[in-house]
Amino acid sequence: MKDINTIIFDLGGVLIDWSPEYVYLDEFNGDREQMQWFFDTICTFEWNENQDAGYPLQQATEDRVALFPEHEKLIRMYYGRWEEMLGGPIKETVSVLETLINRKAYKTVALTNWSHETFPIALQRFDFLHWFEGIVVSGEEKTRKPYPEIYQTTLNRFHIEAQSAIFIDDNLRNVEAARDQGINGIHFKDAHQLTKALGGYNIHL
Repeated sequence: MKDINTIIFDLGGVLIDWSPEYVYLDEFNGDREQMQWFFDTICTFEWNENQDAGYPLQQATEDRVALFPEHEKLIRMYYGRWEEMLGGPIKETVSVLETLINRKAYKTVALTNWSHETFPIALQRFDFLHWFEGIVVSGEEKTRKPYPEIYQTTLNRFHIEAQSAIFIDDNLRNVEAARDQGINGIHFKDAHQLTKALGGYNIHL
């Protein structure tokens, strides 16, 4: 195993708490079953990921309203109240990031599936996003994880050798795709598990 010199962080679910539940649970009066039906059927994970790859939010909204006009109000909330879905930093993981950066031994970059239209809001809200050497935002690249192109873009842009990098993501699918590109991967669960997993790469915090 090559010595690790680069850590690549996902953002949502790793460093930033984001969930549409923060908006919709109240709208469904606490009925999680009905809310989940809405996410599984109307404003789906796959639909949102399409916007992460650069599809315009307004057009995506109108597309959905045309398909499900009876749910127009709820559909328009998805991006209309998007800021309310940001729950805040995941402080324990931000602390891990800060420790890594302060050591000055590792290049730290981020690779995120995120709409280019909403990412500027996150940049304003979270100071730690400015600690990275750079951030690859899927919406700006017009592709997203787990497609190989976005991993290669990240490696090329920041002059990273795949075998010398670790990619951290809470979505196993994205971690496995990184491994397919020769990048070491950690499937994130929580900061404690991450610290232990980094220790396996001889990175002791």
